[in-house]
Amino acid sequence: MVETLPYGSWPSPFTAAWASGASPRIDGAAFVGDEIWWGQSVPEEAGRTTVRRRPDARDVRVGDDASGGDVADVLPAPWNARSRVHEYGGGSWAAGDDGSLYFVEKTDQRVWALRPGADPVPLTPADGATSYGGLRFTRGRLLAVREWRGEGVVRRGIVEIALEREASVRQLVGDSDFVAQPDLSPDGTHLAWVAWDHPNMPWDRTEVRVGRIDDGRVRSWAAVTAGETAALEPTWRSDTDLVYLDEPTGRWNLWHRVHTGDGFGPAEPIAPTDADTGGALWSLGARWYGVLDDGRIVAVRTNGADELVAIGADGESSRIDLPATSELNVEAVSGGRALVSGKAPGTSGLWLVDAEARTARQVVGTPGEIDEQWMPATRAMTTAGPHGEVHAFVHPPTNPGAVAPAGERAPYVVMVHGGPTGHEGGVADAKTVYLTSRGIGVVQVNYGGSTGYGRAYRERLRGQWGVVDVDDVVAAAAGLAGTAGEGGAGDGGVGDAGGADGGAGGVGLADPDRIAIKGGSAGGWTVLAALARTDAFAAGISRYGVADARALATDTHDFESRYLDGMIGPLPEADELYRERSPLTHVDGFTAPVLLLQGSEDRVVPPAQSEAIRDALAERGIPHAYRLYEGEGHGFRRGDTIVDATEAELAFLGAVFGFTPPDVPPLTLD
Repeated sequence: MVETLPYGSWPSPFTAAWASGASPRIDGAAFVGDEIWWGQSVPEEAGRTTVRRRPDARDVRVGDDASGGDVADVLPAPWNARSRVHEYGGGSWAAGDDGSLYFVEKTDQRVWALRPGADPVPLTPADGATSYGGLRFTRGRLLAVREWRGEGVVRRGIVEIALEREASVRQLVGDSDFVAQPDLSPDGTHLAWVAWDHPNMPWDRTEVRVGRIDDGRVRSWAAVTAGETAALEPTWRSDTDLVYLDEPTGRWNLWHRVHTGDGFGPAEPIAPTDADTGGALWSLGARWYGVLDDGRIVAVRTNGADELVAIGADGESSRIDLPATSELNVEAVSGGRALVSGKAPGTSGLWLVDAEARTARQVVGTPGEIDEQWMPATRAMTTAGPHGEVHAFVHPPTNPGAVAPAGERAPYVVMVHGGPTGHEGGVADAKTVYLTSRGIGVVQVNYGGSTGYGRAYRERLRGQWGVVDVDDVVAAAAGLAGTAGEGGAGDGGVGDAGGADGGAGGVGLADPDRIAIKGGSAGGWTVLAALARTDAFAAGISRYGVADARALATDTHDFESRYLDGMIGPLPEADELYRERSPLTHVDGFTAPVLLLQGSEDRVVPPAQSEAIRDALAERGIPHAYRLYEGEGHGFRRGDTIVDATEAELAFLGAVFGFTPPDVPPLTLD
């Protein structure tokens, strides 16, 4: 029986605990003998990152769920594989050919070895100033990025770690501010890596470098790329053939150069296309392609949504049938197979890909758990904003057992990703279904600055953070509600939002008086800036959002310490611009209720940012709530935190928009 109930009050079988558990956080994967290993955050264990394994299950038919095999922890509690390099970590573990596990322990940031049948032993010295990340076991050798933090000084380099207990750590190269993604040639004579210097970020300008290893160290090197693009992920296809990602055409594509003995030959594209193979290198574990044993390549291509392709020796590419179409990462390759993580409708996890058959099956996650009738009919939407097209994905309210009263328009949440170089691939994951099943629509906006649409779209935000991102999310909201041209913008200004592609994007779906905005980190900045400078949104949810750009520039970690040079301008010359752009400067513009969620141990955006906004809202009498989660950093990992934050957001929307969620505790606003 279908009930007629107001939007937001629809009964749903999907709980906050289910939403957390249905979307496992994958941190790397590997083929190890006859097993598949993967890293996974465990919310019920305070967010500990373990490494798990299961039989390879080669006999499982393609399309079947291989998740029913025996699963065991390789890394037992309380060990926690987490890297602090760049604060975002990544590459916190690697597997040896003999079944040994090498990992970075969160508490001391040392590299440890766990041999079969033995206890972990340290491989690096105890040093509270040093962290390791980007671990890679290649050609029988363990490489890593080492980060040393002294008083006002940070040094990084690529090191080789001896495999015996506290034997030696030898630096191979370290003559730039940042290094990443090392790869040894098959004969072990040459090292390729990515390097860049302040004030650039790895999506601004980098170099792929190659140096010969002489007496255990790279004595000299040559740049393989021009240094005017964001080149990434060098991989040796042979002793002389180097594959890498570069964007001289404005799109990240695969390229290669052949070493001739006297240097490298000309750069040649591999299967060029109008899509991106590559992205923002926030995590040292990020990889967008893998070279198979026969030289074929499995690669991610992004143009709005992600797809996985196999590229043959002739350069011809063919699509691989993969349910996941967002946040794809090629974690490992072996023979003609690959392990690919990502998000699919209703779930996330890890897939085993057969490149020959061009098919995949899920080995980690919860495939098929959600009945199709609960899944929203996701639609791409493109609206016209004052700075150009704005791309978004619309997930309408969907519940087979409930409809809204005639004439009622749905409340919507505009989701703003972080980075701001992040990207949404348009997948209705478990956390999206948690809202849409209750009668709350979701819009994921890839505002100017997002990856996945080429360099020009990404650079739309240069010097314009707090302007372009705000204008673009407002344009998306106006297009969704059908209010473009009716005003509604404050000081930030919004141009004509136009309509949606082919009339299918959802214009007129949303109640213009019940559109909320939600984002975390840089997305939280956009939330607060939009609330302070426009009246486009009736409520805002900020997770560890930036409120004061000037304070962030002086109170953040080294990786991002010069990030705002390109996003706003260099200091001290742009000091006044920092003040003008910051939401904290415009607290008199806040009128809508705000929910603030923050981790107590956040080193990227310290709690002082959220607390400054909280105090300003309290002084102005703006309804708000603030929750500080002890022990959480930049991004929530503990199960109780994730559940509480998810339920608090729903209760907040109900309190503001006038509906009563049937299964969450009420939220009191101050």
